[in-house]
Amino acid sequence: MALSLSPCLPHTTYLTKPPLSTSKLTTASIIWNYPSVGFRPVNLRNNHTRCHAVTDLRSAPPVDQGKGEGDDDHKVLVGPSGEEETRGDRIVADYDWTEEWYPLYLTKDVPDDAPLGLTVFDQQLVLYKDGSGVLHCYQDRCPHRLAKLSEGQLVDGRLECLYHGWQFEGSGQCVKIPQLPSDAKIPRAACLKTYELKESQGVVWVWMSHKTPPKPEKLPWFENFARPGFQDTSTIHELPYDHSILLENLMDPAHIPISHDRTDWTAKREDAQPLLFKVTERTDRGFAGWWGKEKDGSMPNFLRFDAPCVLQNNRELVDKDGEKHYFTGLFLCRPTGQGKSMLIVRFGGTKRSPLAKLFPEWYFHQNASKVFEQDMGFLSSQNEVLIKEKVPTKELYLNLRSSDTWVAEYRKWMDKVGHGMPYHFGHSTISPPKVPAVVEHAPAGLIAGVSASLPAKGGISTMHAPNLANRYFRHLIHCKGCSNVVKAFTAWKNGLSAAALVFTALAILASSRQWKTFLLVSATFCLGGVYACSTAIAMNTTNFIRVHRRL
Repeated sequence: MALSLSPCLPHTTYLTKPPLSTSKLTTASIIWNYPSVGFRPVNLRNNHTRCHAVTDLRSAPPVDQGKGEGDDDHKVLVGPSGEEETRGDRIVADYDWTEEWYPLYLTKDVPDDAPLGLTVFDQQLVLYKDGSGVLHCYQDRCPHRLAKLSEGQLVDGRLECLYHGWQFEGSGQCVKIPQLPSDAKIPRAACLKTYELKESQGVVWVWMSHKTPPKPEKLPWFENFARPGFQDTSTIHELPYDHSILLENLMDPAHIPISHDRTDWTAKREDAQPLLFKVTERTDRGFAGWWGKEKDGSMPNFLRFDAPCVLQNNRELVDKDGEKHYFTGLFLCRPTGQGKSMLIVRFGGTKRSPLAKLFPEWYFHQNASKVFEQDMGFLSSQNEVLIKEKVPTKELYLNLRSSDTWVAEYRKWMDKVGHGMPYHFGHSTISPPKVPAVVEHAPAGLIAGVSASLPAKGGISTMHAPNLANRYFRHLIHCKGCSNVVKAFTAWKNGLSAAALVFTALAILASSRQWKTFLLVSATFCLGGVYACSTAIAMNTTNFIRVHRRL
């Protein structure tokens, strides 16, 4: 083991928005499924670099990666970020994962009629909307016998545990215990641990610390989303791999032409090429910089990562009339336990393609689901290897300067703050989970968000089997819009099927040739509608299957 001591550095204040070089931003098309980041004028706290002893699991040469010693390797592999890393020193920042705002859910998708079970790392929460439409968040645990409140129901705006009927409201106080004698008072200990919530720009955020009061200055604000005329498409997805793996994937533009070849109108494998990167900021709160295609010789895209799990990619374009337009891809990643994460994706801009207006919103949602399914096999296996090998990523990754700069920056940032997380996998340090994840064979709370609608709890079928590899459970149950679309198409499918049957029966009974023809044509149109509805349902609920060796 190598034990190193970081030097003490002076306090430094960093800004969140570097000067924009608008001359670089007047051409090129918007790549909508590239990871994206908006900048915002917010004061970050000063960086406090303290003297700490940090343990590496392995001694390693000062050259990044430790994979090759030739000059050619130095040219193509990501190198040390500074003198400290070259010397093998480690800078450790003050960090506590609970003293952060985490994105819980899209406000528009919070159920009106049922509690919702969610997690942040291993902390289980229940989110619900009371009779006045006010959101509340508690620890997902009844103080009586530890039953999950997310498996409960809402009664007159109160949250009821379905095990024994205890009811809670407001600041977590218990207001009803059916088994309590009429002359007895409710015990003061029969209350819930509450969490502070904030709604901002269409997202519900939760502050996880009970020791430190919420810090409003840490609540993210995205400048582009507040611009006049800005429109966005927002989706939410639950994914079966660690949030750090997810963030790596989202800040990796190099994989898009290969992994997402022909998924939409932009990604083509023949466009895979070297990229340029320039890191302009490194702080205890994250990093930022510019990137672009090497052949273009410019870097028009601005990427920013902010703790704990916010990734943005911004681009500005000036049209032929000299009007500036702003485009943002925003990724809000929430750690939901070992090997699990939840992602809120928001793509938008002040100008929208006329072609995009022709498609319904559910089409873009199912396309986003397809994109994640294309990467799922790679990322799940990557997650397994990291947990199995139990070594830092520098011992496993070969990060190229021309494609993996952001990935290396992110893992190096985790070296600085990972000690303040429940577990982490950094570039040079790791801290594996101390307690193995509990596998829920019947995941309580996962179905709670749709407990008052289809499917019923315990319902098992191809579509409704609780499984994060299933698009229905990764996206549909979390999205009101897509859920309503599937219900509507299902109703139309059933109605058109019945109509086709009736028309066919009437055609058999009809004596007139004209009537037979009319009824059979009508039945054919109904069957065509059934096919169209079935196709739309399948697009929303069926996983993408990659066809190998199709070149």
